Amino acid sequence: MHSFLEFEKPVADLAGKVHELQSLAQSGEAVDVDEEISRLQTKADQALKDIYAKLTPWQKTLVARHPDRPHAIDYIEGLIEDFSPLAGDRKFSEDAAIVAGLGRFRGRSVAVIGQEKGNDTQSRLKRNFGMARPEGYRKAVRIMELAGRFGLPVISLVDTAGAYPGIGAEERGQAEAIARSTDACLMLDTANVALIIGEGGSGGAIAIATANHVAMLEHSIYSVISPEAGASILWRDSARAQDAATNMKITAQDLMKLGIIDEIVEEPLGGAHRAKETVIDRAGGAIEAALARFDDMPADEIRRQRREKFLKIGRGL
Repeated sequence: MHSFLEFEKPVADLAGKVHELQSLAQSGEAVDVDEEISRLQTKADQALKDIYAKLTPWQKTLVARHPDRPHAIDYIEGLIEDFSPLAGDRKFSEDAAIVAGLGRFRGRSVAVIGQEKGNDTQSRLKRNFGMARPEGYRKAVRIMELAGRFGLPVISLVDTAGAYPGIGAEERGQAEAIARSTDACLMLDTANVALIIGEGGSGGAIAIATANHVAMLEHSIYSVISPEAGASILWRDSARAQDAATNMKITAQDLMKLGIIDEIVEEPLGGAHRAKETVIDRAGGAIEAALARFDDMPADEIRRQRREKFLKIGRGL
């Protein structure tokens, strides 16, 4: 059974009844429950459809953070052939919060940069919950420089609550590393495409998402600060995170209207975690189409398009 979120309780109750009936049918008892299972399953599917048709920004935040949602590694495994990970920033150390390397995407050589949260306690600690330190962003710069040198487009998979704010990270120049990574994105001679697959948090996200084409999964979020932190600043009360999520315009739909992103990639009903292969394939299609638009574009035009794209954000609002 799926791991249900709190607002999915009506669906969870129905799914539980279906599971009980299926167990009864498998027990060998002479009971015909197929019709009842079919009725309850149809009812559960409709309930799920009704819930996801009117998700609030806070509920979308919970979906974006779902523990079973596919992560950067899942997209890399599903979309990138012959992936060769590259480690280290050549200055301090390796940062496992950012997975980066070279591979082939649907017939073309590419560079890939992804923020990885991990999917269990051990991997989450190893990946620092997807919150990169300065060496992670310096590794990203190193990969982008390699991409520019060899004429490779860059694919960025964004999923972080934000850059790591610890003392050690600050001592090693966290803000400077984020700024240089953002600058490397802007100055890249080849096309770059960013896809926000879960959370896009603050400078930690923009450091690899300053791209020619920025797409978001339907139920992902992208914001300057997390709803909890925003509520703590605005109202001195992190419990008002739901209010902050609503007012901050963090959903893909709001950001599309504001011109901050370029595309929304539809998720399967109930979120990406319910059909991982489907959403990875859809993401691949969106990335492929975006990259194709820059195939015959010279380097200076690619840079100009990217620069103008970000300069015009907020104009006319």
